[in-house]
Amino acid sequence: MAADEKTTEETAAEAVGLNTLRPAPGSRKARKRIGRGEGSGTGKTSGRGQKGAGSRSGSKSRANFEGGQMPIHMRMRKLRGPHMKKSMPFEPFRTHTQHVNLQDLERRFDDGAEVTLEALKEAGFGKARDVPVKVLGKGALNKKLTVHAHKFSASAKEAIEGAGGTCVVVE
Repeated sequence: MAADEKTTEETAAEAVGLNTLRPAPGSRKARKRIGRGEGSGTGKTSGRGQKGAGSRSGSKSRANFEGGQMPIHMRMRKLRGPHMKKSMPFEPFRTHTQHVNLQDLERRFDDGAEVTLEALKEAGFGKARDVPVKVLGKGALNKKLTVHAHKFSASAKEAIEGAGGTCVVVE
C-alpha cells in the first residue's frame, strides 16, 4: 500500500466536521410552490378552498385555535397566588402521613407487644419510607401496647393510655 493512499476509515474521519455536516439524503424536502397556474394542481385558490376565514390572507391556523369556540386555556381556572386553595392544585405544602387506626393495632398485635415502626411495616402498615406514621383513634383498643409513631391523634393517645399502654413519639 502506497503512502499517499488513504483507507476509507481515515477518509471518513477527516470528513466529519462542522463544515461538512449535511442532512441525510431524502430527509429534507423542498416546499411546495403554490399559486403557479391552474395546470400545477395548486393554482387558483392555492389549496385554501373557496371562501371563509381560512381562504383569506392573514388567516391564523394556530395549534390551539378551536374554530371560534372559547379556547381551553381561557376556559381553565386562573391560578393566582399561593393564598387560595384553588390556586395550587398540586398542594406542595400539604403534609402527608400514613395513618394506622386503633382497630388495626387491635387486630394485628398481641397484648403487651412493642409496636415499633419496623413491626408496623411487617404488619403491612407504614410502608413508605419518608412519610411519617400517625396513629388515629378509629375503633377500640383493649390491649396494653407500647406504640412508637411520629404522631398520635388526641383520641388515639387517650385510648392507648386508657388501655394501659404507652405512646412513644419518634423523632
